[in-house]
Amino acid sequence: MWKSVAANAFSLLIVLCIAVAGAIGWGQREFTKEGPLEGPIFFEVPRGAGLSQVAARLAEAGAVTHPAIFRLGAEYSDMAGAIRAGSFEIPARASMEEILGVITQNAAPVYRYVATYVLRIDGTGEQRLVERVPGTGEVIELAEFAYDAEIPTIYSEITESGASIAYRVSIPEGLTSWQIVEELKSAEFLTGEVAEIPAEGVLAPDTYEATRGMERSELLVQMQARQEAILMEAWANRAENLPISTPQEALILASIIEKETGQAEERGVVASVFTNRLRQGMRLQTDPTVIYGVTEGQGVLGRGLRRSELDRVTPWNTYQIDGLPPTPIANPGRASIEAALNPDDTKYIFFVADGTGGHAFAETLAEHNRNVARWREIEADARANSGN
Repeated sequence: MWKSVAANAFSLLIVLCIAVAGAIGWGQREFTKEGPLEGPIFFEVPRGAGLSQVAARLAEAGAVTHPAIFRLGAEYSDMAGAIRAGSFEIPARASMEEILGVITQNAAPVYRYVATYVLRIDGTGEQRLVERVPGTGEVIELAEFAYDAEIPTIYSEITESGASIAYRVSIPEGLTSWQIVEELKSAEFLTGEVAEIPAEGVLAPDTYEATRGMERSELLVQMQARQEAILMEAWANRAENLPISTPQEALILASIIEKETGQAEERGVVASVFTNRLRQGMRLQTDPTVIYGVTEGQGVLGRGLRRSELDRVTPWNTYQIDGLPPTPIANPGRASIEAALNPDDTKYIFFVADGTGGHAFAETLAEHNRNVARWREIEADARANSGN
């Protein structure tokens, strides 16, 4: 009798083992086989979401058919704790194994909607909203507007829907700290007051990641930290025998270079002109510094300089003072900082606009005067053609 019971128990155990092995094999096949998604989607993992919640959301999105298998696969592969919060693009027919790889990888999250607040060099701002089409890389522009205009309905609907949106703030080179702070006040997705405008020149022009509800002061701290890192790196790699002795002087010179040319290929040459003038004890005589003395960075002059303004003594009027002004006149970008600390090797000490958006450079006053005469002819022709 006992032998019969033992034999039956052993047979049952074998059947159970076979069943378990079959279940494991089935689970493995389900975990690695092609998934049910007919097309790519964006999928968001909420901050603080656990494995069970993520599996359930994937099932609701139609990305997995067996959330329990997804959970077991994540736990078995020791990836359950590696799931990251964020928005991810899941390809069509992705297996559960592939989906797990997507939401645990260290790549930057991919958002369906991206809202970028773009500041312009005139100190105004523009909000842009785009949508990424999953699986194609195509970007569709949904809205573009200034905050002092009517806000498009589609922007309001998407931002109020709770959809996952990546926010960014894009700062161009050459804005003053006052302009940046004033325009950040208009960005509706940022919050908080700015207690004090940062010193001129200390904010790095760049594109910054933001979040809805982010403090404006927090964003400004990031800009200052980035500018400090850029300046210190450039200072460590500076050329020898420069006529500037501190990083602050480099920042001042870089800001002048930034305001004098918008041509990337000219920055090193413009830097050489100012470097040569400083070495020779000549005044810098640059209009952007005079303009800063008039506006003190608060807005755009919006007209040409008057003779009285060129003659007026201010701390920034380099027609009237020797050497560098006491502060930067704008927030320079990396390229201008690097140009200030590694200028081109030239003998130029003069330059004037050449009518193409660039400048004509000269080593002698006689050559410079000829360049100025050509520029005045260009200006006269432009006035005549415009009817003024």
